Amino acid sequence: MRNVIVTDCPRAELPDVDALAAFGVATVHEAMGRTGYLGPHIRPVHLGSRVGGTAVTVVCWPGDNLMIHAAVEQCRPGDLLVVTTTSPSSDGSFGELFATALRHRGVRGLVTTGGVRDVAELHAMRFPVFSSAVSAQGTVKATAGSVNVPIGIGGQIVRPGDAVLADDDGVVVVPRALVPETVVAARARAAKEEASRAAFQRGDLGLDRYGLRATLADLGVEYVSHADRAAHER
Repeated sequence: MRNVIVTDCPRAELPDVDALAAFGVATVHEAMGRTGYLGPHIRPVHLGSRVGGTAVTVVCWPGDNLMIHAAVEQCRPGDLLVVTTTSPSSDGSFGELFATALRHRGVRGLVTTGGVRDVAELHAMRFPVFSSAVSAQGTVKATAGSVNVPIGIGGQIVRPGDAVLADDDGVVVVPRALVPETVVAARARAAKEEASRAAFQRGDLGLDRYGLRATLADLGVEYVSHADRAAHER
């Protein structure tokens, strides 16, 4: 595989990315037909962050953060750095100094399949970080990789310029070409959820609102009184 740094990649429109981020990861994931989720192994380092940005992708060698340094130069305001390694690695390849450099360039956060460190400092900076590990283990800067190439995470493909959304529920990717239609779908999903919320506040049951009584019946689930069940068990 050739090691490359791809420059000047097209990106999703930031107003659309911001609109998607406001809906949240779970709603967008549902609106896309339950696709795009990067998996439960990538979690927020601190709860309470909700961020969306355009992907700058990075492929690093395990235990080596050279290509993150290379990626910083390619970042623009509104980007979100997405890092993976050629094989699993939990080493702390990202910390407060990287976050400082990225914030200067307007980068909104980090998603990584690897580890991060300087957790207290990242929290104090309010720099959103989503990772699969926290580790003080240091890394070297010695091995070539790539920047702004398609990468695979959790069975999903993240391409440069895609919309990447992250919050306490995890991380989801929306392909750049699908961002405008996903905004429409997410808006419809949010309206549907709001209608259900209002119904539940009135006391409606999900069994009735979602037509689940018929489902239970079709599955052979029966309603039996406690007295009848007790008598049957005697």
